[in-house]
Amino acid sequence: MRILVVEDDPSLHKIISRRLSEAGYAVDDCYDGEEALDYLTSIDYDCILMDWMLPKRDGVSVIAEYRKTGKNAPVIMLTAKDSIANRVEGLDAGADDYLTKPFAFDELMARIRAMIRRKSGEGTADISVGDLTMHVASHTVTRGNVEIDLTSKEYSLLEYLMHNAGNVLTRSQIADHVWNYDFDYDSNVVDVYIRYLRNKIDKDFDYPLIHTVRGCGYSISVKDKPE
Repeated sequence: MRILVVEDDPSLHKIISRRLSEAGYAVDDCYDGEEALDYLTSIDYDCILMDWMLPKRDGVSVIAEYRKTGKNAPVIMLTAKDSIANRVEGLDAGADDYLTKPFAFDELMARIRAMIRRKSGEGTADISVGDLTMHVASHTVTRGNVEIDLTSKEYSLLEYLMHNAGNVLTRSQIADHVWNYDFDYDSNVVDVYIRYLRNKIDKDFDYPLIHTVRGCGYSISVKDKPE
């Protein structure tokens, strides 16, 4: 999943981005409100972490302007402003959640997972396709009774596929949500990682879950299960 981090404190920004990357998220970084709005109007994100007090343009006005575009990625406000009036202002501007500084990173991660689940219409922390289950809270994957060992990027790719189970996803869509702004769209990295996933979740099992739709992209679904 692709996340935009908008925070002008370099130390805090570095910590948040590093921890998110370690958890398998693709992360883009902004340090002021105008830059954030440029990113938000050109890229579709799965979640946005927005500081309130920013150079050039404050986070609340950025969110309000972003919502006018019709985009609906969940926004979590990160701020030292903790009064009820501040929270109301942020939420009324279009934020979905509010976390006051200093905060525990585990709580931030839990809120991000909750926002992404809510956006995709899933009610639980587990995602399943056939006998494949992603246990989001524990960051583990099983197929049947077998635990599948994935790298952080493989996990992120599988998570995006499973959130969109049954849908055909183009290579560009996958790249936009699993890799960050520096991704080389002329490379075959998406195909390489799809092959890695197939070797781990399909190769030694009775039926495949990842399917190639020729000329379009990839999907994950149960359609070749033996009777």
